[in-house]
Amino acid sequence: MKYLIAGLGNIGEEYAATRHNVGFQVVDQLATSMEAKWKSVSLGSIAEVKYKSRTLILLKPNTYMNLSGKSVSYWLQKEKIPVENLLVIVDEIQLDLGTIRLRGKGTDGGHNGLKDIQEHLGTSEYSRLRIGIGKNFSLGGQVNYVLGKWTAEESKILPQVLEASGEAIKTFVSIGLKRAMDRVNATSSQLKSGES
Repeated sequence: MKYLIAGLGNIGEEYAATRHNVGFQVVDQLATSMEAKWKSVSLGSIAEVKYKSRTLILLKPNTYMNLSGKSVSYWLQKEKIPVENLLVIVDEIQLDLGTIRLRGKGTDGGHNGLKDIQEHLGTSEYSRLRIGIGKNFSLGGQVNYVLGKWTAEESKILPQVLEASGEAIKTFVSIGLKRAMDRVNATSSQLKSGES
């Protein structure tokens, strides 16, 4: 069985350690932990890993966030992966850092990456793992906040978030969306720096 795991972000060194790029960071961490190598391909970079007889195609679109749908749609078709085997990893300002949520469908919530994916796929019924980045910004400051770098305090929590997100991906592909949602969302609690 084959899955497409798409981490959303923006290419370029200036975006590398920003909150908006946490999708890239999640799939990077998973690829590293499973000793997979990235290769540049059409519309992005991919790394292939095996987990419990499943094949996971990890994808980092190179189309920039707002055009993520073009890359996701292309790789679903190229690898002949059904939409129900797609998982999109995305930053979420409505959740605090340290909280992750697995969902099987939903609105784009004003997220341009999800909006473009929905337009290309023609449906909002695809799984997404929402990674909380918090909303510690004042009115009008959202763009600068999401495109801003992680603070020193946030960076202490981030490794736990990335590891928990990688485990959530493995849970999704191994036991299916519904059971994975029950498990991931029940165990996703605030991860504080210094806690294991």
